[in-house]
Amino acid sequence: MRIENRPVPTGRITQNVLSVTEGAPEGGETVLFVHGNVSSSAFWRDTLLALAEEGHRPLAVDLRGFGDTEPAPVDATRGLRDYSDDVLALVDALGLDGVHLVGWSMGGGVVLQALRDRPSAVRSVTLVNPISPYGFGGTHGADGVLNHPDGTGGGAGAANPDFVSLLAAGDTSDDSPASPRNVMRTTYVKPGTVIEDEDALVASMLSTRVGEDHYPGDAVASEEWPGVRPGTRGVLNSFAPTHFRIDDLHTIDPKPPILWIRGDADVIVSDTSLFDLAHLGALGAVPGSPGTPAQPMVTQTRAALERYGPYTETVLDAGHSPHIERPAEFRAALSDHLKRS
Repeated sequence: MRIENRPVPTGRITQNVLSVTEGAPEGGETVLFVHGNVSSSAFWRDTLLALAEEGHRPLAVDLRGFGDTEPAPVDATRGLRDYSDDVLALVDALGLDGVHLVGWSMGGGVVLQALRDRPSAVRSVTLVNPISPYGFGGTHGADGVLNHPDGTGGGAGAANPDFVSLLAAGDTSDDSPASPRNVMRTTYVKPGTVIEDEDALVASMLSTRVGEDHYPGDAVASEEWPGVRPGTRGVLNSFAPTHFRIDDLHTIDPKPPILWIRGDADVIVSDTSLFDLAHLGALGAVPGSPGTPAQPMVTQTRAALERYGPYTETVLDAGHSPHIERPAEFRAALSDHLKRS
């Protein structure tokens, strides 16, 4: 079997799609994979090959501003809908009916938004270490209560400027703790994990477009601690809590089954995330904290899914990327979910 990239024109933008060719079984149910922030469809390559051998038709898309998809700007005031509407436009362009959606990290939020907006198009959902249904940063409690009405604590201003600079420079070294390679080694996976095809995954990270319309977005100052609030453009602002909130997922009909796979050592999406300024304040890493509580991201996801109904939670010994760290266990859980859906 061989992996192939191909551009697919849709009613919105032209999107790059990764698929399995040459020797892949004909037919099979379509499983569409959506990657996370600062990555691309390349993070799904091995998963696609494995699923194709089982008779599925696996596809992975590059979101706008990542990989080889058209780098259209991101209107963050729409939350993640620029991305989820693109995914649904791809579903339409390919004539897919009853697609299985798999979303990792930010891609989990994209998949949830697509499910919320068009549940009839979705046969099943798999969430892999997804962002909270209440966005990233700036909330507390299981129901995602805003710390401040303007979403202070979330958005592009929370990005590490050294990481942004090195990402924009295309840095492939491990000279700095903030280099993309070291960020992947220390936060994308559980530290100490041996990453297969590391160079290819670093190249995938470096495909991220950098700027106010892309990653991280426009940074806006706030008079409240920690001094930043969501802007209106770009990636990190698109899943800030003032723009992205799914409070009513439990009201949709039909309700396809959801599998939630997460790594128990995740430091990105966690109840004590090292990327949450509130938690960093509690640790003393960001000075001046008034005692703002950390965002309980995992707790928030679980509360939303319990209201939703048909879901299964699977916890693996992994960090933020179970499909990279524990591929056999990840695929077993996913395959079982697809068979039952």
